[in-house]
Amino acid sequence: MEQPAAQPAVAIIGGGIAGLAAAFFLRDEPVTVTVLEGSPRLGGKLLVSEVAGVPVDAGAEALLARRPEGTELIRAVGLDGDLVLPGSTAARIWSRGVPRSLPARQMMGVPADLEDLARTGLLSAAGLARARREPDLPGTVRDGDVPVASYVAARFGQEVVDRLVDPLLGGVYAGRSEELSFDATLPGLAEAARSRVSLTEAAASLLPAPRSAGAANGGSRPAVFTTLAGGLGVLPDAVAAASGATVRTSAMVRELARTGSGWRLTIGSAHAPEYLDADAVIVAVPGRPASRLLAGVPGAAAAAAALDEIAYASMAIITFGYPRAAFPHPPDGSGYLVPAVDGHPVKAVTFSSVKWPHLQAQAPELVMARCSVGRIGEEGVLQRDDADLAAVAARDLAAATGVRGTATDTRVTRWGGALPQYTVGHRDRVARIRAGVAAQPGLAVCGAAYDGVGIPACIATARRAVSQILAAMRAPQSIGGPN
Repeated sequence: MEQPAAQPAVAIIGGGIAGLAAAFFLRDEPVTVTVLEGSPRLGGKLLVSEVAGVPVDAGAEALLARRPEGTELIRAVGLDGDLVLPGSTAARIWSRGVPRSLPARQMMGVPADLEDLARTGLLSAAGLARARREPDLPGTVRDGDVPVASYVAARFGQEVVDRLVDPLLGGVYAGRSEELSFDATLPGLAEAARSRVSLTEAAASLLPAPRSAGAANGGSRPAVFTTLAGGLGVLPDAVAAASGATVRTSAMVRELARTGSGWRLTIGSAHAPEYLDADAVIVAVPGRPASRLLAGVPGAAAAAAALDEIAYASMAIITFGYPRAAFPHPPDGSGYLVPAVDGHPVKAVTFSSVKWPHLQAQAPELVMARCSVGRIGEEGVLQRDDADLAAVAARDLAAATGVRGTATDTRVTRWGGALPQYTVGHRDRVARIRAGVAAQPGLAVCGAAYDGVGIPACIATARRAVSQILAAMRAPQSIGGPN
């Protein structure tokens, strides 16, 4: 009796949100899926643990609600009832020792309304005078990709970069605006600026029209961010379970090689290797581990080299649970950013229990404060032990807020090599990676290294990778090397 043909096998290397989303998107396809995660747990930079008995995210704590990929996946895995909205998104900048409001109309710190910028008091008189000249300046030539800092400074002056743009970009990438790519980190603004002389006008063209006073009282705009009541750290396990895939942790893939019919993965130590054969492979790990895997694939050397060029920043998140009475004035905003030029180790603070009312409801006597430490090039501060690092963060928090005494509970979470740096030329680099990978039928890549570091962007790369390998598997003669 003839045996039915085995289903094609797909291996996904990496159990972060991108790899797990890829597994989920394959759930209804006639394939078997195995997710291989090298660490002991799933989720990558999504992790939740308790602070003072309350589950609080230790990694990413919000996702963009305006991009549908994240909320669609959450709903698809049955967690839509757990979606919650922020109570406040009113962030400030602690600049020159004074908390200042962010301009209401800005795009990643690039002003869209100079009068709005003036009202914040963020700039010196000379810095504001320089920024006000921007709409009347002649066009600034852009020959290919440029650093964010050089382009924005040419338009508005250096103070706008130091006091606005760099803190906001530093909060997202733990990077520096003098190195980050304008095209890759602010793609919408970079494109809008091609058809407009004024960068103020380009930023304004991408924002909703200002509301009148009457409109402000009559309704609200959709929320920018959302999260899950149990923390975004619960999402990876939910996605893994809903995918139906075989999921393995502590399964480090050391080698990836072509076979006559597809791919062979080498898993585990050199002393006791395990082999897994697959018809298609999705590589969902950071740039340099991906580079090492592709380096052994004939024809993928250019992609491997481009992946190796992507640097990563390390950081730490120190989360405090302070008695509410320890603050002389209860925080009334979601948090604040800190300009690198002011020399403070803490680059950003989120008052999680203000931003997320469900956390305040669980511990009304506490203020949860989340301090982010570490920019690229500042790895020295991260070499301190946990107690010392927490003390550094507590001193900065006290200087900014006046908080007194000792926290009820403290958690230190370190993220080594967590955030890819989209430096100048990043989009060309990604194009080289994808071209090299596309030349290998049955191979695809996804994750934060490519089109955005946020959760929705990572999920979008997973869907793209799935489409790529399905197209290859539907043309099986294109998979595999020579027999």
